[in-house]
Amino acid sequence: MAEKDANSVTSSLRKASLDKRLLELFPANRQNVEHFAKYFMDAGLKELSDFLRVQLSLGTRKELQKELQERLSQECPIKEVVLYVKEEMKRNDLPEPAVIGLLWTCIMNAIEWNKKEELVAEQALKHLKQYAPLLAVFSTQGQSELILLQKVQEYCYDNIHFMKAFQKIVVLFYKADVLSEEAILKWYKEAHLAKGKSVFLHQMKKFVEWLQNAEEGTIHLS
Repeated sequence: MAEKDANSVTSSLRKASLDKRLLELFPANRQNVEHFAKYFMDAGLKELSDFLRVQLSLGTRKELQKELQERLSQECPIKEVVLYVKEEMKRNDLPEPAVIGLLWTCIMNAIEWNKKEELVAEQALKHLKQYAPLLAVFSTQGQSELILLQKVQEYCYDNIHFMKAFQKIVVLFYKADVLSEEAILKWYKEAHLAKGKSVFLHQMKKFVEWLQNAEEGTIHLS
């Protein structure tokens, strides 16, 4: 660390395939994150304890995604999936915004999409309507909602047949209480990605105007 920097140390660990075996540096009864973190913090090497936490978190997410994918492909009841995800979040100390993106990816991978653009939007809305209650459980924070919106934007941009379906998906999620009007307005004004920005903002223009008018109407009434 004195000779170079944290990045060169961690990349050396990766090259030697030690990045996933760091806990083995300690005796069996001390192979836990708390002991590891304290040991290297005390030695003035906070970067190493941070690195280990990130590695473990990435591993956990990969496992979670794999298991989720399996359950969704087998059309496991939504209640069971919710229970499983909540347990995993608790066990691995995973925040909600980290989970919502995984859920979106798994839901979109759980189905064979139609090759025809005119049919794919209808298929997507039917599929997403089925899983909206699942997404709603894990989109209770503003940050989670924005991540989901960005994931939808990215997906529609990367999969050309979905370009025209973006607004319909957002409206569906709004009606199903997955997305709040605050999150949609924030995404529209400042939190959107650059990918296909002009296309998606144009699609959303009328709906956003409707939301703003509805909001003003409510204020006026009260």
